[in-house]
Amino acid sequence: MIKKNMKNWAKALMWLIFTFMCVDAMAMDDLLQDAGSWLQIVGEGSLKVVDPRLEKGRFWLEGQSRFDNDWNHWYQGMVRSAVGYSLSDRATIWAGYTWLPTQNIGKSYVSQQDVWPAFRYVMPTSLGTLSFRTMFESNFLQGDDVRFRPRQMIRFMHPMEFEPRLSLISWDEFFVRINSTKYGGQAGFDQNRAFAGLGWTFNKNVRTELGYMNQYLDDATHTNNTMRHLIMGSVFINF
Repeated sequence: MIKKNMKNWAKALMWLIFTFMCVDAMAMDDLLQDAGSWLQIVGEGSLKVVDPRLEKGRFWLEGQSRFDNDWNHWYQGMVRSAVGYSLSDRATIWAGYTWLPTQNIGKSYVSQQDVWPAFRYVMPTSLGTLSFRTMFESNFLQGDDVRFRPRQMIRFMHPMEFEPRLSLISWDEFFVRINSTKYGGQAGFDQNRAFAGLGWTFNKNVRTELGYMNQYLDDATHTNNTMRHLIMGSVFINF
């Protein structure tokens, strides 16, 4: 019974992400369309490399570079760092910081800084691995204009039977603005990101992913939305 329920969970997640993509596609005529790419490298490991007594301590380092305007314009970078603690082999809590320099076309440069707690839970199933990540960001936009924005990711990784190193990857992440701010927009829906692609595990320390990400992005007034069609490439390094 448990095994059957795990399969149902995995299938439901894949259908959910597919539905998000279809709904976004049906709304294309009313949206500003754009294409680009996101490149990221993520490093994560145990603090036991510093001191064996810190085995349950974790660190997380991440960098991204983002392009839009049909790949003709670099518009955003991201540097993220965090420390965490493993509550179990499945659950981890985090406290982190993000720097997000942004130069949108026709707009002033913005250097956004975020601080956030996060919780991640990893659940192995008979079909693959489900993981859930909840973050609660405090976005420091300009001056004392602070936006509070929770975000929820659900992710599924399914190894292929004919080649276990090759995996089907799908995930969805939903963002909401809790408060209205001058520079961060009105409270309510902020954006949704849906990804589908393939992953390749080289060894226990290095894994790559490549695929398509659909970003449905709300503007500050909930009137003019943007859909980005993105190629996303990632390298994950575990210590």
